[in-house]
Amino acid sequence: MHIRRSKWRVLLLYFLAVAAVTAHGQANGEQSDVSEEIGLDEEDMEALIADGEEEEEDKATDFDEVKQKSPASDKVFQVTYKTPVPTGDVYFAETFDNGSLGRWQLSKTVKEDADDDIAKYDGKWAVEQLKVNKVPGDQGLVLKSRAKHHAISAMLDMPFIFANEPLVVQYEVNFQDGIDCGGAYVKLLSDTGDVNLEQFHDRTPYTIMFGPDKCGEDYKLHFIFNHQNPLNKDMEEKHAKRPDVDLKKFYTDRKTHLYTLVLKPDNSYEMFVDQSSVSSGTLLQDVVPPVNPPKEIDDPNDTKPQDWDERAKIPDPEAAKPDDWDEDAPAKIEDPDALQPDGWLEEELEFIPDPNAEKPEDWDVEMDGEWEAPQIPNPACEATPGCGPWKRPMINNPRYKGKWKAPLVDNPNYQGVWKPRKINNPEYFEDLQPFRMTPFKAVGLELWSMTSDIYFDNFIITSHKEVSDRWASDSWGLKKLVASANEPGMFAQLMMAAEERPWLWVVYILTVGLPLGLVVLFCWPKKSDDYVYKKVDVPQANVEEEEQEGEEEEDEEKAEAADKDVKDTESAESEAEEAEDDVDATNLTGDHAELDAENTDGEEQEEEDEDEESKTSERRLEVEAEGGGDGVESNKQAAGSSASAASSSLNRVDRSVISSNSPQSDIPHMTTSPTSLCGGIGLHSVGFLLVCLQ
Repeated sequence: MHIRRSKWRVLLLYFLAVAAVTAHGQANGEQSDVSEEIGLDEEDMEALIADGEEEEEDKATDFDEVKQKSPASDKVFQVTYKTPVPTGDVYFAETFDNGSLGRWQLSKTVKEDADDDIAKYDGKWAVEQLKVNKVPGDQGLVLKSRAKHHAISAMLDMPFIFANEPLVVQYEVNFQDGIDCGGAYVKLLSDTGDVNLEQFHDRTPYTIMFGPDKCGEDYKLHFIFNHQNPLNKDMEEKHAKRPDVDLKKFYTDRKTHLYTLVLKPDNSYEMFVDQSSVSSGTLLQDVVPPVNPPKEIDDPNDTKPQDWDERAKIPDPEAAKPDDWDEDAPAKIEDPDALQPDGWLEEELEFIPDPNAEKPEDWDVEMDGEWEAPQIPNPACEATPGCGPWKRPMINNPRYKGKWKAPLVDNPNYQGVWKPRKINNPEYFEDLQPFRMTPFKAVGLELWSMTSDIYFDNFIITSHKEVSDRWASDSWGLKKLVASANEPGMFAQLMMAAEERPWLWVVYILTVGLPLGLVVLFCWPKKSDDYVYKKVDVPQANVEEEEQEGEEEEDEEKAEAADKDVKDTESAESEAEEAEDDVDATNLTGDHAELDAENTDGEEQEEEDEDEESKTSERRLEVEAEGGGDGVESNKQAAGSSASAASSSLNRVDRSVISSNSPQSDIPHMTTSPTSLCGGIGLHSVGFLLVCLQ
């Protein structure tokens, strides 16, 4: 039992140690994999995490450094920030690190379909640092007002024309205070020739709208583009399919996230969040409504003929109602077998006026009518089956069948469900290059939000994904690195998760309480001593053992008698031989007399032993002569019984010794204490855990 319990304890502590090591490894793995998540190689990481001496030497006016200390460890590292510079051709790049809006223009117009008190685009903007996980020297554009319309825009360095190069749009967003209802998407304003940024509003023509949007529990990542109908030149919005991943965490974790849209000349598109793909497709198949209308449509002038029969089943015209079918039979009838219970008081009323009720003093007969006492249950009915007129209970009518209907059969005139005929779509067109959209020349943010402090940073528009990736590693990558270093410990993360999902408390209690309960159950000491003394009861011989011992004693007596006869016979023979030896001894010389005198005592003892052996031999011969062939078998049984008797005797001797040595039968049995066992296992497990954590 102790060995089995020890195995369970060792297994339990082993699993706890493995879980702790795994959690520690995951925590370390998150920081060690930062360079892979943000796309940095070893040289880039060495440039970001520099030694203190090198940073002091390389300081410049456009550089700032930040020292971060990980809450999970005592390691201090320094991150050097430099305003990112595009490494290739770009159409637009903005970091806001100069602290001013500069090229950005606030809208001065009003929203047409809004109330006068909120119609103006008077929401406030500011350039400032993040609230948490700051990188000194890095600033961004912050939406500062809530429940207001915001509009701000900036011109591109040069218009983007959809031709033979891809389009890459990328920027950062941080919902610093979470988000209740609002968006953080950008609009690429179409190049219509008369773009006035001061008049930027919700109806300003745009080519593409991209970015996060949320209201209620609907989390979206928009990709909308305006497509021009080649026939009538009308613009129509096309919405890409929803992403395949859960976007909620990007709105609730209050971290800076990187949003990227890649649009290629082969009409394919792909959206990324934090450089991980969340949605992809083609402009020809994965947008709603489709770019190209159907070739055929239903004829709007076609009508269904009056004799068109769409009934698949009809009542059987040859069926007739059976003669015994009674449609008037009620569904319920009185139970004819029911009897009135004994003691039923038919003369008593079930309810009577309350005799203790009194008319209120302010009762007005003219206004309130004649006063009547309220009804109460009749006390006389409490001890009886019931009061008032007795009625038989209702039961189902066995003859009830309801309204008769003819069974349904296949309709021989069934023509199917009518559909209008198809005709050629007069508005049909086929655009196999929806990528060739309207050029755009400005980027803008036109937003309504119920939450303030939405942070935007590091806008870039280019034709090369490599350029945007490098831009991200020099900007968003540093934010990611700092946020990872400042990540709260495991306990804090568990508490934060439980605040968002209260049901996790049940999981925590089971996870912690179950192992703790097992440890207490198996390892909690019952006594403080290292040795436990157990009282051993004096063994009691049962009746069967006594009978067996009696039989064994009888067998022993028989065996002893046979042995005695054999010894007697052998003793007689030895006496005869001794007599002859005595005659020879008298003829010996005097030289041997002294030696004989010295050996006399020993020979006399030997003679007595030989006499007994001779007598035993004679008795054995007599027994064999009387019993014949059974003598041999009886001797064997006697020998076996003698061995059993000897064993029983030894057992009795042992018990008697134990009993005599322990008057109170308190015999100490040394057993391993649970405290020492669990303590040893616990120390070894803790040592193993510490080695693994190091």
